[in-house]
Amino acid sequence: MTDRLSLEIDAFRQQSSALADWLAKLPAAAFAQPSVLDGWDLRTLLGHVLLVAQGLSARLADPADEAALPVADYVRRYRPAADHIAENTSAIAGDLGPEALIARLRDTVVLAAAAAQVGPRTVIRGGRGPITAMDWARTRTLDLAVHCDDLSRSLPDRDPVPLVRAALASAVRTLAEILAAQAPGRSVELRVPPFIAVQAIPGPRHTRGTPPNVVETDPVTWLRLATGRADFTDAVATGTVRASGTRADLTDYLPVLS
Repeated sequence: MTDRLSLEIDAFRQQSSALADWLAKLPAAAFAQPSVLDGWDLRTLLGHVLLVAQGLSARLADPADEAALPVADYVRRYRPAADHIAENTSAIAGDLGPEALIARLRDTVVLAAAAAQVGPRTVIRGGRGPITAMDWARTRTLDLAVHCDDLSRSLPDRDPVPLVRAALASAVRTLAEILAAQAPGRSVELRVPPFIAVQAIPGPRHTRGTPPNVVETDPVTWLRLATGRADFTDAVATGTVRASGTRADLTDYLPVLS
């Protein structure tokens, strides 16, 4: 396994371990509470995280002969598959209690590291189609980081799930790159310090000096905006997004996945 993929797997491992430690401190009754995701309690959301982790391990060992989908196209397949994803989530959660689910999450993280004996450009069969091993790992880290934030928002009176810097950086960069691929252009610069700045959105190209259209926000707000968990106009109004320029409105281009 090469260094890039190794680092991505390690980011996933660290974030999963941080989540498992956080979950282990919750009282059993908390898992029956509704989450911020419609129709899912916290136990079901934990089951979905386990599905993500098990998928990382299993799919890395499943090579494909097809051409890999770009990440920006791959994630467009999430919403049409929402019912199937929900069915798989229910199946993996089954009748297991929180302790058993947390234990399986810890075990799966170890298996993920051991299973990743492929190169970053190896094409594997992802849940929604062919994808490179590197991009598959990036989408798993992205899903994990987003759902860690979902769990934090579901229990606002508790300290949030710690977001490991490497996992948060990977998720933020992946989402920004998806925006740039889905809405190619150079009329707006999106800045999510300290992790990334990209140019996107069709229109006049900017080449020198300060871009005339800039959108800047923090990493967690960007996770929420890019996945439909926050509204762009509301974020501008509350100051969590700073937008300058006549074209600095991403409303029509968000979310990039949901």
